[in-house]
Amino acid sequence: MPRVRIGSIEVGAGRPLFLIGGPDVIESEAHAIRHAEAIRDICREAGVSYIFKCSYDKANRTSGTSYRGPGLKKGLAILKRIASVVKVPVLTDVHSPEEAQKAAEAVDVLQIPAFLSRQTDLLVAAAKTRRALHIKKGQFLSPGDMKHVVGKAESTGNRKLLLAERGTTFGYNDLVADMRSIARMKRDLGYPVVMDAGHSAQKPGGADGASGGDRSMIPVLARSGIAAGADGVFMEIHEAPDQAPCDGPNSLRLSDLGPLLRDLVAIRAVVEKS
Repeated sequence: MPRVRIGSIEVGAGRPLFLIGGPDVIESEAHAIRHAEAIRDICREAGVSYIFKCSYDKANRTSGTSYRGPGLKKGLAILKRIASVVKVPVLTDVHSPEEAQKAAEAVDVLQIPAFLSRQTDLLVAAAKTRRALHIKKGQFLSPGDMKHVVGKAESTGNRKLLLAERGTTFGYNDLVADMRSIARMKRDLGYPVVMDAGHSAQKPGGADGASGGDRSMIPVLARSGIAAGADGVFMEIHEAPDQAPCDGPNSLRLSDLGPLLRDLVAIRAVVEKS
């Protein structure tokens, strides 16, 4: 099973559990740095590798009036400062080939949103930057369909890929996470797999112009994903998720992170021995 080096850390089989996490969207530089430092320290205590995640622009909002973030130029400057100050790898999502090229100058990992996982031009442009890619499986794709997504990225020679399970559309305004997807992607595609426990708890568009969610399911999904063999976990994390401008209902409360990570580390240790 290949491993992927991201900045100062290496992720994959035989390496420590890793977390991709942070507020869903940049609210301010001070807010983002405060969260990055707090999550970094919690991860260090738990023995978990950490990649900070935050978005400069939430282009896939349910409503056109929802808060999207500070935008590309200001947002990337903030993310670059976080990498310098907090000393952790940084990830952000991109939505166009042009954005991918610019974001690659500021961050360590480019994330391909689930809604855009079939966009060939975006995948190829992001992969050509030679940054690591975190590709979320679309809510409309089977695990087997991801071989075509991976093939587009690999066509550039980039093998620094992470694949994420984040639930599959299950009727209106609901998702179901099939843990078999984790095992199938690892077995058939040969890359580290991430369990997106936050977005798998989402109810897309289910809150009258915004996405709802069930935060209480995040620990359940995270534990299940690691037990199924995921190498890492993705969660949006906020000190006050009920006040978050985006994805608050499916963001983990910062104060709940430490105990959950300790559970995940213990589960991962059992899986690695089996």
